[in-house]
Amino acid sequence: MIDARMIDKVRKTYLQQAAERAVRLLATEQAAQCGETESVLPGTSVGGLAGHLARSVLQSGSSTVRYLARNRCHRFGTTRLADTSLPDSALNVGVRARSEETAAAGPAVVAEQARAAWGRLSQRLGMESADRRVAVLHRPAEEMLLDGYPQTRCVELAVHLDDLALSVDVPCPVPDATLAVAVDVLVAAARDRHGDRAVLHALARRERDVDQALRVL
Repeated sequence: MIDARMIDKVRKTYLQQAAERAVRLLATEQAAQCGETESVLPGTSVGGLAGHLARSVLQSGSSTVRYLARNRCHRFGTTRLADTSLPDSALNVGVRARSEETAAAGPAVVAEQARAAWGRLSQRLGMESADRRVAVLHRPAEEMLLDGYPQTRCVELAVHLDDLALSVDVPCPVPDATLAVAVDVLVAAARDRHGDRAVLHALARRERDVDQALRVL
């Protein structure tokens, strides 16, 4: 049986804490003024990082509303991504290129686009039932509960909120509820990818953590 209260908590954690905080950080003067400087991520400008954070909201806001109409949704495949820790991998090169492309519109435009997307998604998710299921885009045989998607977006937002706040020296701590969701998703990905024994070693026996099992991104 689906716990509607838990679903409501996940949606609020994503929308009213993580995404809203990202929208506010993107609109700060510091984020706008530091665009050309290097962020805490080597090889990534503050503007590019802001573009990537914005895409976490833009993709969720625009794409999810559109895909819900088609009964489809993106899936953030933490258990299936490869080469996420390699800066020069095709995946990361593509991510940086798309982020810079988004940032090219200018910080004010990016911030406003993110705010508008957040508003659209807040309205649409409020209309969906707790048991709403959607097909997974690009994987026709798979389905997922709609509310699995906001959980994975909490991972993106938690990680990159922290990155951008540190890059522009703005106090913007990631909400505790968002951190809890993100950690749950990432640990589940580590268990799926490496198995519980490897995760146990990573947590309690670092000298045996040969696979760096907790590093999933």
